[in-house]
Amino acid sequence: MKDRLEQLKAKQDQDDDADDVEIAIENTGFMDEFFSEIEETRQNIEKIAENVEGAKKLYSIILSAPIPEQKTKDDLEQLTAEIKKIANSVRNKLKSMERSIEQDEVQSSADLRIRKSQHSVLSRKFVDVMTKYNEAQVDFRERSKGRIQRQLEITGKNTTDEELEEMLESGNPSIFTSGIMDSQISKQALSEIEGRHKDIVRLESSIKELHDMFVDIAMLVENQGGVLDNIELNMMHAVDHIEKARDETKKALVYKKKAHKTLLILVVSFFPRDPPAPPAFPGPANRSLPSGLCCESFPFWVELFPIALLGRTASPFIS
Repeated sequence: MKDRLEQLKAKQDQDDDADDVEIAIENTGFMDEFFSEIEETRQNIEKIAENVEGAKKLYSIILSAPIPEQKTKDDLEQLTAEIKKIANSVRNKLKSMERSIEQDEVQSSADLRIRKSQHSVLSRKFVDVMTKYNEAQVDFRERSKGRIQRQLEITGKNTTDEELEEMLESGNPSIFTSGIMDSQISKQALSEIEGRHKDIVRLESSIKELHDMFVDIAMLVENQGGVLDNIELNMMHAVDHIEKARDETKKALVYKKKAHKTLLILVVSFFPRDPPAPPAFPGPANRSLPSGLCCESFPFWVELFPIALLGRTASPFIS
């Protein structure tokens, strides 16, 4: 019986191994290429995030200096161009993945679900990074506009937000600087106003170039909201099943201990204290038994019964 059980277990292990091999072979090359693209895209998104942090630092340097160094502005322009280049690459890669997933939408397989979830996660990360970049750009624009407004006030030009926006949109700061008095303070203020205005013009050009990208990826993530919700729901269900299985396991252990105790009590209680003499075959020496019992008054085969039944040590008398 025991040997047969081991044979069945060995057969089951062989079947499981065969199934694992079959699953591993299916679409291995395609999924390897997919995960390679996923890793490359993830690294590009991380690079964008690093560049965004670098741009924030340069924004702060430019805002803190009355007349920022040209090198700082050049560094910012170079970093902005790199962010735009990498972001376009990531956007195109995500759109390509989306088209590939849509073509295989009719199928229902594990690898398709993996591709969907990975694509959704990367799209969400990309949107988060680009949203932070956009927020940093808008903050830089507002603070630059505030500096321009303060410099105009120094020169005696009080402007409202609407008038300042009109100047920025026109691209011509001379609308408000033409009547500034010819003094050293006024010249310095005029120089800063013109410099801040150029910074804002370049910034707005960058924001407009990235606008289409924001719209495309934001719409993509919006459409994937249901996919992400389903992934989260499946994870919650899996956790619930694990918690339930753990509770059931604890209960089973308690029931097992109680069953062992009950079985031993029933076996001892069932047999009489003074049975006939034991059969003439070698038995173990007297053991430590409850009061009133000894090996002669407690047959050896009765002692073996609970041991064999509970699956403990094997006996040479049991085949």
